[in-house]
Amino acid sequence: MLPLLRPAQIAVAVLYLAFLPRMAQAGAQAEEPLADSVRTALSSAIGRSAPSLSFADARQRQQCEAWAASLESKLLKRKPEELVRREFLVTVCYEARRAGLEPSLVLGLIQVESGFRKYAISPVGARGYMQVMPFWSRLIGTGDPSSLFHMQTNLRFGCVILRHYLDRERGDLFMALGRYNGSRGRAEYPNMVTAAWRTWKVADGVLGGTRVAEADGAAPDGGVRLVSRSAQR
Repeated sequence: MLPLLRPAQIAVAVLYLAFLPRMAQAGAQAEEPLADSVRTALSSAIGRSAPSLSFADARQRQQCEAWAASLESKLLKRKPEELVRREFLVTVCYEARRAGLEPSLVLGLIQVESGFRKYAISPVGARGYMQVMPFWSRLIGTGDPSSLFHMQTNLRFGCVILRHYLDRERGDLFMALGRYNGSRGRAEYPNMVTAAWRTWKVADGVLGGTRVAEADGAAPDGGVRLVSRSAQR
């Protein structure tokens, strides 16, 4: 028979659980060998210092801000604080377009991966909004997996990784999403992401087709290309 807990012990346990990172039901990206040229390109795309919003010009910043404003009401329940919500959406727009992805696709992936929870951790250890596996920090980052809980760092890693998988799969989104989730070839995860993607696409009309950020990590040989393109073929 289990011993009964005293009220004070119960209170401590509840408080402890309240501050634990919420678990996410994400898959496991597989750690695969990377050619030196690809690792260099990915590392360059991530950068060695904390990322920041470096728009190429005011017009492109305004596009992302308009895109974010049009989606704020849809994210209100998930992120009730206005400044936090706006910063998150603008950063998603910036990092997605920097990696040549549609921002609405990235929102759909985040919805499925973490439910928009910054400190989500999956049963296999994937972290943050885009559920990035810690080994990526060792392979192409600073080696500090705790940085994956930083909002923009997590979004940068996730977008760069998804772009890498799209390039590996020659633009096949179905297969690239499978790689991202560790379920390559199975339909469940790609179907969930594309369904979520459709709910966020309403705002895409405010975005132009030009690059949002200066390309500080372009790779000419199949690595990450920081140019704007549609992620769906």
